Amino acid sequence: MKISTRGRYALRVMIDLAEHNNGEFIRLKEIAQRQDISEKYLESILPALTSHGFLEGLRGKGGGYRLTRPPESYTAGSILKLVEGSLAPVACLESEKNNCEKAANCKTLKMWQDLYKLLDDYFEGITIADLCKSGLPGNDFVI
Repeated sequence: MKISTRGRYALRVMIDLAEHNNGEFIRLKEIAQRQDISEKYLESILPALTSHGFLEGLRGKGGGYRLTRPPESYTAGSILKLVEGSLAPVACLESEKNNCEKAANCKTLKMWQDLYKLLDDYFEGITIADLCKSGLPGNDFVI
């Protein structure tokens, strides 16, 4: 499993909006400048976040984006799954029903299922609020 640039940038946008959350809409240009991400690229990510209710967008003067809920209610997992589609380490686990004809005899299936559960539990256990906190052990990484 490899998290794409799209997934990493979606997390950065959500963290940025949480850190600058004052109830007002934040312009796309400001987010792009702070995060050093092109506005054009952000324009391809933000519609998914708005259409699924993670963000609220407003066009025109005074427009921009803002979170629809407190940062504690967004998990890294929910954001990554939204923009990445799946965090499954192998294709046969991407849908709820495993349609692989070899699943019944697959000697590695349990291993992949366990890895998938570890990944899901890990990312679902981290909130945007957690990622906003600085100085915590383990939070010395760049997304």
